[in-house]
Amino acid sequence: MTTAFFHDERCLWHGGGNYAFLLPVGGLVQPGGGLPESPETKRRLVNLLRVTGLLAELAERSAPEASRAELLRVHPASYLDSFKAASDAGGGELGPRAPFGFGGYEIAALSAGLAKAALIAVLEGRAANAYALSRPPGHHCLPAQPMGFCLLNNIAVAIRAAQAAGLARRIAVVDWDVHHGNGTEAIFYDDPQVLTISLHQERNFPLDTGGAEARGAGVGLGANLNIPLPPGSGHASYLEAIERLVLPALEAFHPEAIIIACGYDASAVDPLGRMLATSETFRLMTRALLDAADRLCAGRLVAVHEGGYAEVHVPFCGHAVLEEMSGTAIRAADPLAATLAARQPGPDWVSHVSAHIGRLAAALR
Repeated sequence: MTTAFFHDERCLWHGGGNYAFLLPVGGLVQPGGGLPESPETKRRLVNLLRVTGLLAELAERSAPEASRAELLRVHPASYLDSFKAASDAGGGELGPRAPFGFGGYEIAALSAGLAKAALIAVLEGRAANAYALSRPPGHHCLPAQPMGFCLLNNIAVAIRAAQAAGLARRIAVVDWDVHHGNGTEAIFYDDPQVLTISLHQERNFPLDTGGAEARGAGVGLGANLNIPLPPGSGHASYLEAIERLVLPALEAFHPEAIIIACGYDASAVDPLGRMLATSETFRLMTRALLDAADRLCAGRLVAVHEGGYAEVHVPFCGHAVLEEMSGTAIRAADPLAATLAARQPGPDWVSHVSAHIGRLAAALR
């Protein structure tokens, strides 16, 4: 079996509306290049995979849109109806920083469909592992409110579809996007069957969520783990957090599949993050989770693309992840590797972050 790669050009036609960076156009804000969440990072990733030859080694696939019945397992009918009506009328914005144009509903449903198909393919044994190049992203989307570029919660739709089909019950989500995965957390907050782990820059976005004290509720208490890291944590600290916090949580939960909410905005050159991660950071985090999946759930690992806004660097980070997932000998040398390695935090800051990680680990005992 090979690594499946789910993508669709239609997802790259999603439009972000009348923005200049993060500000609505108007007054003294002149029109600009739109939102940072653009198709270019994803299109460049596909192009890089094609040019290096790695795409030819993957099982390249698309998928149908997630059906209304599948979306209703996560999102209420009132929200889907409002979203569809606004989409048919030319687009709009139903939540903060989550605009869409005509046909945005169908494109978002397709994005969720790619995530669902990737998870189902792995659970049914039709792929060794899988990557879904979903766009728009999903991890900020609450059941009844989109936000932060996210219109439907792609991963949640995929999990509920897999559970409804009887393919798995216990699924773990490891979200390493630089922003807190508040939507995924909220959807599964009282669900003991879904472990949600978010590794993110402390108080980036949203400002009021992502604290380590949020551990779940009711029968789901303990099934949510937030790992807020200070800005500038860097490569070594990410790997330490994976080793000391993420892997023990996965071992204790013993999932039937692991899903990575695979954002690349912790990259050192990302405009919306300040975390100093490199393509090698993403490679080694992927390797750690592949090894965990091999130990715990017969290698069942799925990556679903989330954020990442550095158009030049995201493709190299994504290529590194897919190199590890596929086991290929093909490499795409990161042109920023030496520069970013030389700009990692010094030993004092690494020790400071290590102590922070130690306190988080102690609080879980």
